[in-house]
Amino acid sequence: MRLLTMLYGVLSYFIFFAVFVYFIGFVGDVFVPKSLSSVAEMSFSDALAINVGLMLLWGVQHSVMARDWFKEMIASVVPHHVERSTYVLASAIVLVVLMFYWQPMDTLIWHVDDIFWRQVLWVIFGLGWVLVLVATFLTDHFDLFGLRQSWLYFVKKTYTPVVFTEYLFYRWIRHPMMLGLFLAFWSTPIMTLGHLVFSIGMSSYVLLGIHYEEKGLAKEIGQPYQDYQQRTSKIIPKVY
Repeated sequence: MRLLTMLYGVLSYFIFFAVFVYFIGFVGDVFVPKSLSSVAEMSFSDALAINVGLMLLWGVQHSVMARDWFKEMIASVVPHHVERSTYVLASAIVLVVLMFYWQPMDTLIWHVDDIFWRQVLWVIFGLGWVLVLVATFLTDHFDLFGLRQSWLYFVKKTYTPVVFTEYLFYRWIRHPMMLGLFLAFWSTPIMTLGHLVFSIGMSSYVLLGIHYEEKGLAKEIGQPYQDYQQRTSKIIPKVY
């Protein structure tokens, strides 16, 4: 059973990683057959309704499964040592659904022709994803994606929560991972209506998620996190 738990954690991790790499291409309109900026296949109203529904599905899954009451409700079926891996796997599945059923809306919002500025936008796009990845390691990458929980169960050690620390980017902003997502979502030389709808919808969810995440962290960690909130910006240093 312990070996199966470890294998489940590893499998969930690599499935999510593969889906996430594909997602980068989906957002950037590179290396994948269908992306945010592909040719439209249906009317504006139908596409908008489907796309909003897909983003709501992502938001509901991502938020509900992260709530303590939900974790307690499924604890008899999904114990703690596989809970995070299950969350990661479910997120990968929903992300696949979002990308597969996404309906492109190809009305052009902006198109950057200048080679220099196109390259600048691509660099920012790439740096955004790099920031997302680096930020996961500045907290605890393996705990975030469920591998630590599976490993501790496998070696018969008790799980202990990750200690709150302020490494590198976290000294200046509380959510560098989310800043990376904003950069990746919005930095594009070709912004179609579909890409704009996606960027607005996902950015709105990120902001909403940050609000509830900080409430939970303030409750869990207490005064140290409240002090941290007072001396750091949320996403943009010295601005917000």
